Amino acid sequence: MKIFNRGEKPSWIVSLIPFAVLVAVLVVVIRVFGADALSGGSQVALIFATGVVVTISMLFYRIPWKDFEEAISDNLRAVGTSLLILLLIGAVAGSWMISGVVPTMIYYGMKVIFPNIFLFATCGICALIAVMTGSSWTTIATVGVALVGIGTAQGYDPGWTAGAIISGAYFGDKVSPLSDTTVLASSSAGTPLFAHIRYMMITTVPSFVIAMIVFLVVSILHDGAAGGRAGEFADGLDSTFNLSPWLMLVPVLTGALIVRKVPAILTLFIAALVAGLAAVLFQPHIVGAIASGYAPQAFSKLTFMEGFKGVFISYYGATAIDTGNSALNDLIATRGMTGMMNTIFLIISAVTFGGSLVGSGMLQSLTEMLTSYIRRRFSIVSATVGTGVFANMVTGDQYLSIILTSSLYKKLYEDRGYESRLLSRSVEDSATVVSVLIPWNSCGMTQATVLKVATIEYLPYCLFNLISPLMSMFVAAVGYNIRHRQK
Repeated sequence: MKIFNRGEKPSWIVSLIPFAVLVAVLVVVIRVFGADALSGGSQVALIFATGVVVTISMLFYRIPWKDFEEAISDNLRAVGTSLLILLLIGAVAGSWMISGVVPTMIYYGMKVIFPNIFLFATCGICALIAVMTGSSWTTIATVGVALVGIGTAQGYDPGWTAGAIISGAYFGDKVSPLSDTTVLASSSAGTPLFAHIRYMMITTVPSFVIAMIVFLVVSILHDGAAGGRAGEFADGLDSTFNLSPWLMLVPVLTGALIVRKVPAILTLFIAALVAGLAAVLFQPHIVGAIASGYAPQAFSKLTFMEGFKGVFISYYGATAIDTGNSALNDLIATRGMTGMMNTIFLIISAVTFGGSLVGSGMLQSLTEMLTSYIRRRFSIVSATVGTGVFANMVTGDQYLSIILTSSLYKKLYEDRGYESRLLSRSVEDSATVVSVLIPWNSCGMTQATVLKVATIEYLPYCLFNLISPLMSMFVAAVGYNIRHRQK
């Protein structure tokens, strides 16, 4: 059998070569850079793999460069809106923090931590904070660390506490429009952001409810002493921010816009704008401190120019406020639009790799091979979920797993007539939530280090992360609300 046939598209065997090269390079990148792999190493690996695709295709199959250029340009054009959304997410994250919206949510959330509902409350608090911040990593690395200490003081096994923290954080991350992984999953599959989030609720909410019920039962049956570090966080927030229930009007307004299906870009723009105004009204000392560089306690009067500068810095740049508590400082620190640059770099690199696969015909060859084995709805979703898990194991990164799984199955879903939201949901139900359960994955390594609980120790208790892939396949088997595309 001749592998290289000039004038034809690459066979599926040849099409696997770039993936093999990508995995090999990523293994080295992750080993060398660790958790910093997304700062550039993984992106370079994708560009390198793109070079392998182009080299094989042009050298052995004489595919013209213009085919690659057109395919890559089409891919970049398709994610243009998503890149703008990511920048706006950075602006919202920064402005919601300095305005006191997120600190107010954290403050009142801390008040419900009691021993007989600890795991239940822990999961709920982490979910709430992750929804507001759009980041499971930030939630786990800050509030999560405090909650592990509280759980230990109350006699809870660290595995249970870490499982509740991770379950809540990843649920909040999945359903938050501020989450980069949620935006990435929806954009990779070609699904509008809020349509993707609404459709995910069918599998995500039941998975979360089951996890919460288990955490509640275990908490009720637990007998331990009260105590913890939550009071330090509450005192630090209370002394730094002007906390007020009125600040909750900002997320309420944002929620109303989402419910009314206002376009994501407009919703996020309004959310950032209103939060900026709230920051000037409720936290003038913090806005002034960001603009001038003084400590919040030393700042007294806010001028228009200082208010303008402080709010704009929260939109695009890094902010750091000293509360007297280092863990709390990490929680309220933001990076604005600048913090989204690594994700944008990754998306551009990934869609370039995906475009080269399309231009070469390699993606078509792989899809045709898969199509010959996958025929029914359940098998398609199951294969997608399985690929998401496998990609996390071989690439060691959830972002790459999302992108590769979406790219591999996108045409298959289109050919079978299924809506893109089924693909994006199946990818999120697997590639996003399973990453933290794999010890050598960047997520697993990071959270085990931050929480000081081994991945294998917390794995059995990450109930939401374990249930989500199974729920995705169960709903596919039942066929609930799974429709074919309208032609």
